[in-house]
Amino acid sequence: MSPRTPSAAKPRALLATLLVRVGEVVPAHSLIDELWGTEPPRTATTTLQVYVSQLRKVLAEDGTTPGPATPPPAAHPGGLLLTRAPGYLLQLPDKENEFDLPRFERLRTDGRTAYQQRDFSHASVLLHRALDLWAGPALSGIPHGVRLESAAIRLDELRMEVLEQRIVADLRLGRHQELAGELLALANEHPLRETLHGHLMVALYRTGRGSDALRVYGRLRHSLVEELGVEPGPGLARLHERVLRRDPSLDWRPPRPVPAPDGRPERGTPGDTARRPAPTPPVLPAEAPGFVGRHEELAYGERVLRGRTGQNPVRILAVSGRAGVGKSALALRLAHRMGELFPDGRLLVNLRGAQGRPLTPAQAAAAVLRRLSGDTPGDRTAASADATELAARVRQALHNRRVLLVLDDVSAEEQIRPLLPPTEGSAIVLTGRRTAAALDGAEHLVLGAVRPDEAVELLLTAAGERITDDPAAAAEIARLCGYLPLALRVAAAALTARPHTTAAALAERLRDERTRLGVLREGDLDLRTSLLTGYQEAGPAQQRAFRLLTLAPAQDFAGWTAAALLDTGPAAAEELAEELVRAQLLEARPGGRPPRYGFHSLLRVLAVELREAETARERDGGRTRRAVERLCHAYLALARYADGRLAPGRDWRGRPPGREARPGAPAVLADGASVVGEGPLRWFQDEATGLVEAVRQAHAAGLWRLVWELADSATGYFHACAAWDEWEETHRLALDAALRAGDTAAEAAVRYSLGGLAWQRREAHRALAHYTTAQHCFDRVRDRIGSARCRIGVADILLGQDRLGPAARRYGRALALCTAARDLWGGVAALNGLALVNLRLGRRETAMGQLAQCRRAAERLGDRRWAEYTRRTEARVAATSVRRPAAQAVEVRPGMWLIGSPPPSRLPAPAPALAG
Repeated sequence: MSPRTPSAAKPRALLATLLVRVGEVVPAHSLIDELWGTEPPRTATTTLQVYVSQLRKVLAEDGTTPGPATPPPAAHPGGLLLTRAPGYLLQLPDKENEFDLPRFERLRTDGRTAYQQRDFSHASVLLHRALDLWAGPALSGIPHGVRLESAAIRLDELRMEVLEQRIVADLRLGRHQELAGELLALANEHPLRETLHGHLMVALYRTGRGSDALRVYGRLRHSLVEELGVEPGPGLARLHERVLRRDPSLDWRPPRPVPAPDGRPERGTPGDTARRPAPTPPVLPAEAPGFVGRHEELAYGERVLRGRTGQNPVRILAVSGRAGVGKSALALRLAHRMGELFPDGRLLVNLRGAQGRPLTPAQAAAAVLRRLSGDTPGDRTAASADATELAARVRQALHNRRVLLVLDDVSAEEQIRPLLPPTEGSAIVLTGRRTAAALDGAEHLVLGAVRPDEAVELLLTAAGERITDDPAAAAEIARLCGYLPLALRVAAAALTARPHTTAAALAERLRDERTRLGVLREGDLDLRTSLLTGYQEAGPAQQRAFRLLTLAPAQDFAGWTAAALLDTGPAAAEELAEELVRAQLLEARPGGRPPRYGFHSLLRVLAVELREAETARERDGGRTRRAVERLCHAYLALARYADGRLAPGRDWRGRPPGREARPGAPAVLADGASVVGEGPLRWFQDEATGLVEAVRQAHAAGLWRLVWELADSATGYFHACAAWDEWEETHRLALDAALRAGDTAAEAAVRYSLGGLAWQRREAHRALAHYTTAQHCFDRVRDRIGSARCRIGVADILLGQDRLGPAARRYGRALALCTAARDLWGGVAALNGLALVNLRLGRRETAMGQLAQCRRAAERLGDRRWAEYTRRTEARVAATSVRRPAAQAVEVRPGMWLIGSPPPSRLPAPAPALAG
């Protein structure tokens, strides 16, 4: 504490608060909150004025001011403490060096700049000076309110940031021995800070203490797992692996000398250029402003070009990804970061002509030669020389030189094959939409969209305040742009070009998929044109597939979906889908077995736009309707197959599961056994979203029969998983379709299913109305099984209302009808209902016999859910005393519970059991 620093706690806290916000007006109410918290005294305002007066006297004494508790404590603003509405303003003199915080900030900024310019020695000096200003934790010895606590945390974190950057600079300078001791102490002080442990591992490894470096990792991992339950981050895990493998790239390499201001080499640097060809002039374009994120991808690119564990550097890095994903920007940033590895030059060559057409191999080689050697062959030379001759001249120009070639927008491997492989010491980074898989010895980096937080950061960088002011709108814009860098830049440009437009208004315009691509166009930035390039370079079959696959009803889809839409076999459809994936027009979703595919959101918008334009040209939309019909037939075939295995006997109408062939069905129906296999529930879970959407599509297309058949085929799944909302929506559409078509049998089946849904939702009146109407319809079409099942549904309602007599009569009549019609599923349900009635009446032995019959029938049916349910029920009944009151929650169907039912008022006297 300085001799001039106030000794009382509150004036010291006041001074510290003003100093950490020096140059700003601090409201009086903020100062009161800081000094007294949420319960200030009534005289707080007057007391604050007294403290301010005391501080002004201190400031006036010989122009010196005590510093904040940020060390060193003494500082000399020599300014004035002024009253400025709505509070007070502490001014500093022009000599900011007399106050610690501005000095620290300036040294921190200058040190970071020197580091970025690779002047590690100067950076280390500056950062050391910044750290020398500290003598302890920020604001120590001062009572902390909320604001001072936040300021202390921020300052301490800044100190750690500077400390870590200084350590990295010293590591770059080879000061590993000196750093080892310091880092051991820091790691002990900060046992969970991974960056410090990583620096310590590097320092130990480079001083020949690799085993100690591994022990450091082991201790950190143990601490993280024990205290936080997490593993070390991927960066530290990779460092651990590199230490284990004794990665040569971990070895220290002296940094290249920094040129003097006059451009001449520093003293002691070889300046005689006669030993090797003159370096290529710096022709690498400047980086595009606002580059954000991609840290892992850049780190991977650097590892590849520098050489990974136990491997020589790779000389070809192929960066691929869809249009607008930022391939060129990443390659350019990577090239800028590799200057010390390629001192003789880094070049970027665009391999497309003025109209966007790919250069021929000879034109590509000529373009590289022009940029590389200063040779300027005219059109005649390029026309007369073949690609092989020009490539030989390129290799001659690269001889004994270390050059990085960035070949941008490569269309195919044959375009650059004459230039490969690059000469010793040189490397090629190529970018293109397609993965150049046929290039020998190439490493591949496939770019996807940026992360949501990086997308918002990119918007903030490019668009400024209006995005900052509305973070919710920024997040929505990022999502609607599919987190695609080009789309984000266009959105930011559109906002900048319209000062009167808010971020929320832009988000609203982007919500409409029909106009989204039109909104994402500003000046020469046109997202649609960029996305169209890949489509236009595809063949007719791929273009047709790109358009039709947008009819796939879910976000991702399987190969059989593509086969139905494209009206081809599964193998041919999968090959077409894979060709679209290679062209970056479609995505292969990770983890799918068999593979599943999907569109990036903006490519889907483009594909829908193209399909609808084609449909408009057809007038009647026949192709689209036929594709939807094929898809619905495929869904129906597979859903019936899966339903027949998930709920055997549920569908009593005698249709073969999944093998019917009708007009409009695909030429090759998907095989249920190979697609669904032994996992019908898993298949339904994967395809439920698509199945519901297929019902919507069929209804919109007027395919009435397919609407109710698709809805009915999913009923067993909806029942098993309590998917009530999907059940309701699909069957509302199905009922509408049945009524429009005038199909009484379909209406009966749909109403029967809606009755089951209403019963599950405990909507007894709706369930009874549906069952009653359905039974009348079944009677009209003479469907005895359907009628019997409606009786079972009504009996279930009566059982839930504890009307046991009427329930038993209906169960008994339904059992007789089902037995006569050989309906095992209905018989199981009716027997189960009778058993539950007898349990309510206390007739356990009779109920147990009926449950046993029910179980045997379920086993004959092959319905595992019903069989397991009856076993559970038998076990519960056997374990329950006859004199124990009935349970308030009873499982009345597999996975369905009757909750809150009244227990029987008495155990009845011996009476005839209800007959089965």
